[in-house]
Amino acid sequence: MWAMIVKEFRQLRRDRRTLAMMIVMPVVLLIVFGYAASFDVTTIPTVAAGPGAGQVTHLVGEPFHVVATEPSQGRAWAEQQLRDGNAAVAVVTGSGRPQVLIDGSQLFTAKAAIAELSAAAAKAAVKGAAAGGQASPPGGQTQPVVTVLYNPELKTSDIMIPGLAGVVLVFVGTIITSLGVVRERQSGTLEQLAVMPLKPRDVFLGKIVPYFAVAALDLAIVVGVGVGLFGVPFRGSLAVFALGAVLFLFVTLGLGVLISSVSENQGQAIQLSLMVTLPQVLLSGLIFPLSSIAVGVRWISYLLPLTYFNEISRGVMLRAEPLGPLWQPFVLLALLGAIVFTLASLRFRADLAPAATRRGAGTPRRPRHPEGARSAPSASSTSSATSATSTPGTRSAG
Repeated sequence: MWAMIVKEFRQLRRDRRTLAMMIVMPVVLLIVFGYAASFDVTTIPTVAAGPGAGQVTHLVGEPFHVVATEPSQGRAWAEQQLRDGNAAVAVVTGSGRPQVLIDGSQLFTAKAAIAELSAAAAKAAVKGAAAGGQASPPGGQTQPVVTVLYNPELKTSDIMIPGLAGVVLVFVGTIITSLGVVRERQSGTLEQLAVMPLKPRDVFLGKIVPYFAVAALDLAIVVGVGVGLFGVPFRGSLAVFALGAVLFLFVTLGLGVLISSVSENQGQAIQLSLMVTLPQVLLSGLIFPLSSIAVGVRWISYLLPLTYFNEISRGVMLRAEPLGPLWQPFVLLALLGAIVFTLASLRFRADLAPAATRRGAGTPRRPRHPEGARSAPSASSTSSATSATSTPGTRSAG
């Protein structure tokens, strides 16, 4: 038994990549997710419209942060700001009671805004009762009219299912793709591609197309079940959603192929895939709001493709957002896809290059032999030649 224990320790020591993942990665994940795991909303972007828009800036307090005021605009402008994702709350002032519009597609921010408005109304009522009168909110009226848009019931499923569609694509594109390519590498069939007249990009595209079809089918099933069973609305353009899904799939499939190209076995592929998948689930805004993630960790969110697909899927499905306001996540997804495609192609070019090409020769070199060994016949060939030249008469005489 002691010999087996020593043998396993030695084998683990030789596999330095696995050893580093076992020791370093838990510490890194603890630090990163410790700062990210927070539902607290510290800042609520707010816009104000109408004649009293200038007063809103001075009357609202934390966590509301007024990012734009338009005294000449009305409710239509305020709704457009919410739809385009420029703000989470809009205050519309006018001759009547002020209106507060809240973007329900940002669930935690919407709940925080409603809680703050309720607390402010209760505090104003207490102060008014103590002073023998009523306090006046923005616009000079008693109480604002609060309206929740895009997710009036604040249902968790309405914001989770568009994000879960992206998680399914990450799972199929990254984990399943990397395992499939590594399995082919271990079976030895990947080396056969080196003698075929194929370019690295041809091999790369050939690897991802079947998984692309499977992932697209899974996406259609998830969206269909979400809309039909859970009642999640799909208010936007199907073409815009499909374009975002194609770009996102291209990035995730490329990540899977890239992981497989640097993995020697399926165990390493699974470890690297989980290292890529877990941050996308926790740091992309799917579970925790991006505004609640510490600044020192938040920069990682902007390197993750799922962050931008969440913006696209929620914007299209819940807010009917067109292509124009979503240009930034589309461009960043395309940029990430180009980077991943280039890296994967370079890795495949190194893996598929024949040994003769790396040496600069047209054919593999033959082993060199000493001059005497080349001219001297072997014992087996001498015996065969002797038996071949013997005659029947000689054999009968023996």
